[in-house]
Amino acid sequence: MARAQQERAVRTRATILRAAAQIFDEYGFSGSSVSKIINLAGTTQGAMYFHFRSKEDLAKAVIDEQASDLDLPEQPSGLRQLVRTTLYLADELQGNVLLRAGVTLAVEQGQLGLRDFSPYEMWAGRFRAELEAARRAGELLDDVVVEEFAQVLVAAYTGAQIMSHLRTGRADLPGRIVQLWWFLLPGIAPAPVVEELRALLLERRGQPA
Repeated sequence: MARAQQERAVRTRATILRAAAQIFDEYGFSGSSVSKIINLAGTTQGAMYFHFRSKEDLAKAVIDEQASDLDLPEQPSGLRQLVRTTLYLADELQGNVLLRAGVTLAVEQGQLGLRDFSPYEMWAGRFRAELEAARRAGELLDDVVVEEFAQVLVAAYTGAQIMSHLRTGRADLPGRIVQLWWFLLPGIAPAPVVEELRALLLERRGQPA
């Protein structure tokens, strides 16, 4: 009985969280309300407040759990996997509501009264692991500082997705990430690696967004 109740509580929390992501994505933080989230989740006010103290608490959970639905590589393997991962994220930002809402709320978190850098550190850490694997494989130039480039990549990616969101609702985001890597790669990788990865980018550019 206790286990069944626990599993039901986990499912209820997940349902509320994803309903919140959908509402935040559609209305923004300021235009969202707890009642809209409860109605979409098909749950009760009591269940909502059992799991989350407030709308702000819900938004923080969406930010923190933005990557929960992603199928990310379990182990780092280097620069090719990093490029593929960033392109995968660009695709997911078009249809994965939890990721999209989490990223948007992280950018606009001042509305929540937050100054939380942890979501950016999370992505920087994942990118850094791939870059460290790339270094071990000889895929990076000697003067590349892995920690610094991981931060640069997160900043550049964040800017690209904001611009894409404003201009096309992120429809052109995969193409923007292809462009981003096209110009970044010569600064971090030896010529043979750049050539190989640019071939991958050209292949991706030929696919529909």
